[in-house]
Amino acid sequence: MLDSDSNSDVEIPEPEEIERFQQALLGWFRDCGKDYPWRNTSDPYAILVSELMLQQTQIVTVLKKGYFTRWLRKFPDWESLASAQEEEILKAWEGLGYYNRARNLQKAAKVICQDYEGVVPRDVDLLQSLPGVGRYTAGAVMSFAFNQRAPIVDGNVVRVLARLFAYGEPVDTPKSSRLIWEWADQLTPVGGARDYNSAIMELGQRICVRSAPACESCPVSNWCRGRRDGIESSLPRKKAKAAVTRLKERVGIAVRAGRVFLVKEASRRRKGLWRLPEIQENMADDLLEAFRFDYSITRYRVNLRVFEAPESLFEGMIAEGVGGWYGMESDEELPPLGAPYLRAIQKYNKFQSELSGANEDLEVNKSKIH
Repeated sequence: MLDSDSNSDVEIPEPEEIERFQQALLGWFRDCGKDYPWRNTSDPYAILVSELMLQQTQIVTVLKKGYFTRWLRKFPDWESLASAQEEEILKAWEGLGYYNRARNLQKAAKVICQDYEGVVPRDVDLLQSLPGVGRYTAGAVMSFAFNQRAPIVDGNVVRVLARLFAYGEPVDTPKSSRLIWEWADQLTPVGGARDYNSAIMELGQRICVRSAPACESCPVSNWCRGRRDGIESSLPRKKAKAAVTRLKERVGIAVRAGRVFLVKEASRRRKGLWRLPEIQENMADDLLEAFRFDYSITRYRVNLRVFEAPESLFEGMIAEGVGGWYGMESDEELPPLGAPYLRAIQKYNKFQSELSGANEDLEVNKSKIH
């Protein structure tokens, strides 16, 4: 069994016991592992794309909406990505959020093309020097692309290891991070790192889940001290979260001949994206509210109110050339938009379509009466 003298001084088992743990985990993965598209390639470019997409984004989102395969069709290699226009990149990333991931991916592509002649370095330190590549992502490229021994620690692995070692201290501290990376390093095998790292992450995704771990189905439950002590569901522990701040936002939809008026984002967070123009509270008093919805961004919860606005409301912006008019019949006609504003336009289009259908039904009924 994995044993522990204290939460901060874990006794690592003997090599033979670690090997039994590894074999049990790998046997389960060979029988039950999912067939994700990025597991069918050893191309470091495709691996890096998948890893950056999966940061802050659920696997089901990346798969069901086709982001990964669509990206590789549009930018199949380092060279095509390095030479692309930023707006093309942001449009392809649209809906995934955290757009600096896409920008860093292009920056990394440029470095690899310029400094490494298009060949990804097989060195963890050199990989970590690439824009947007940290310790986890470097380890993922080393193990998944090159099958080289490199530990990786994501949220799923943190949960597995905290329960495995019955670690009761908050895991989101520098001290805990160092410990968990040390444990991951000592448990990662010299050979077969690709399958092992995939296996321990998938264990956290599917079995050792956050709220109700399926311990009866876990291939390594015999080694889990958290389960032995009956505390697995309370682990891992984290520091208290910062309070959520509620904000209000008002935007206007002005339409001219089937085209919507959009402006460029002013904030650094959404640099390069477009948005619906914001309107002041006193201006909104005389407008018809179309709908409202909430969205979250970091520790903020924003209530977005969307108003139908006349073109004249934005005449100053239009005269100064601040914004532009874009077709709105399909998402492809629009420039890259922040997710809340794309959602607002989609809802507006749906509302207009339903309204048009209702009017057509009314006209048909009138004609029957006459």
